[in-house]
Formats: sequence, structure tokens, C-alpha cells
Amino acid sequence: MDDVYDLYQRGMSLLEDGHFHAATVPLSKAADLEPDKTSIREALGRAYFRSSHFEEARAEFEAVVERAPTNDYALFCLGRSLLQLGRAAEARKPLTLAATMNPKRHDYRIYRDRARKAA
Repeated sequence: MDDVYDLYQRGMSLLEDGHFHAATVPLSKAADLEPDKTSIREALGRAYFRSSHFEEARAEFEAVVERAPTNDYALFCLGRSLLQLGRAAEARKPLTLAATMNPKRHDYRIYRDRARKAA
């Protein structure tokens, strides 16, 4: 059996090298072994998002937000995933929360405003 840390490290390396689809394999194995680890779920969500698997990304970011509701980056990514799925009305809340939690992030405000206009 693979060690969770090794799976995570392998997935992160693939993610950083731009091999997004390949990164989902070790990261999903790591998430299966440690479903409460938000760092793993966030990385898996990023890999899914960058692979254009937006529903899977949404599910991972939602799981992170459930466990860490003040994680502004996970809220932002959840909102972006919802936008990609054509669910702008639902995207407004996590994007607004992310922009409120971290007002220095200009990109958070841009996507919040896009969701408002699209809803």
C-alpha cells in the first residue's frame, strides 16, 4: 500500500509540473486513505479543475469548505468551479465570502463580480 504522504508528494509534483490529469491519480488515492485531510482534497480539487473536470473539482472544494469554512482559497475555487458549471447564482456566495475574507485578492473580486453579473 502506498504511503499517504508519498502519494500526496507525487501528486503535488505532477500538479506543479502541469500534469493535471495525471496528478488526480495519486491525489485521489491519498484522499481515499485520508478523506479529512483538507490539503489533499484542495490539491485534488486543483488537479480536477485544471483538467476541466469541474464537477469533481466542485465536490473536492466543497469538502474542504465543510471542514475549513474560513479557507478563502477553497471558497474561491468552489465558486470558480460552480461558475464553470454554469451555476452562477450558487457561485455568488462562496465568491463573496472569499472576497470578504481576503479583500487584498483582486482576482477574488473579479470572479465575485462575474458571478453577480451572470446570476
